[in-house]
Amino acid sequence: MVRTEGRRVLVAGGVGIDTIVHVPALPLAMADSIHVPPVTDYVAHTGNGVALGLLALGHRPLLLDFIGQDPQAELIHARYRERGLAFDYLVHESGTRRSVNLVGPDGRRLSLYDGRHPDSLRMPREFYLPRMREVEHVHLSIMPWAAELFDDAAKLGLPVSTDLHDWDGSNPYHYPFARRSDLVFLSAAVLGDGVSEAMRAIMRDGRAQVVVATAGAGGSYSLRRGDDTIRHTPCAVVDGPVVDSNGAGDAFSSAFLHAWFEGAPIEACMRAGAIGGAFACRFHGTAERSLGLEELALRLSAGAAGACPAPDAGTAPVPSLPARP
Repeated sequence: MVRTEGRRVLVAGGVGIDTIVHVPALPLAMADSIHVPPVTDYVAHTGNGVALGLLALGHRPLLLDFIGQDPQAELIHARYRERGLAFDYLVHESGTRRSVNLVGPDGRRLSLYDGRHPDSLRMPREFYLPRMREVEHVHLSIMPWAAELFDDAAKLGLPVSTDLHDWDGSNPYHYPFARRSDLVFLSAAVLGDGVSEAMRAIMRDGRAQVVVATAGAGGSYSLRRGDDTIRHTPCAVVDGPVVDSNGAGDAFSSAFLHAWFEGAPIEACMRAGAIGGAFACRFHGTAERSLGLEELALRLSAGAAGACPAPDAGTAPVPSLPARP
């Protein structure tokens, strides 16, 4: 890959607190009580993972979001001061978003998401637009207010990426994000074998140049405009035990975007993403460690030894997907 100066990226939405509980098995058995290891709070969620991942890879992300004025917000401020991440925010009375994530022994997780902010919440244009004018790329988390940023990104000529997460392929809420983004990431967790049609529908109905679907231990799949073949990239192996899949998808996205910004071919972007996702599975928590440039370069040049990470909760390997006849 050709080295370029780090990109200035606006990451809109997606910061909160994960309370992670390590459980003996998923699904949990019905019981009055279950003894678990220490329960820990982590600064987390999707925009957080993408922004910290890009920062570790030499880029200059700016994260925008709503948070509360509560103890959870203090954890967020402390983390971003420590990492040096630029963070601009507005306070909302409902507080900071939270999740309780149950993690099984194999690293699989089940997330109980407390979004808490009202769907009617909108970020004032006078707040985000001056910041948008300073960047080269926009990454939108699937918050209701983030969908309002598409028009201004288009007027400014800014490319947009997004992550649809575990979309079922038909929920209309995701349509603006799926159809108006230049790079679309999604999980095959719910779609299963239907992921191929969902990827082609995104390409057919929208403006995406590349659609990427991740399938945990089943690897990942890419579809590029002008080529109807959905191509498979194996998952990257990791050099140690898989302990937690929280944040693996965000780490995939940030590593893919890094390679994309450098002008790498899609195959290299997918390999970088796979390495980022596998790397995240090596560490407890969500984005507690982010893949750096030296670590990425080492794994790209030499590969890694070990086992593939466990898939996210509910994810099954997706079969090889040929071109549509």
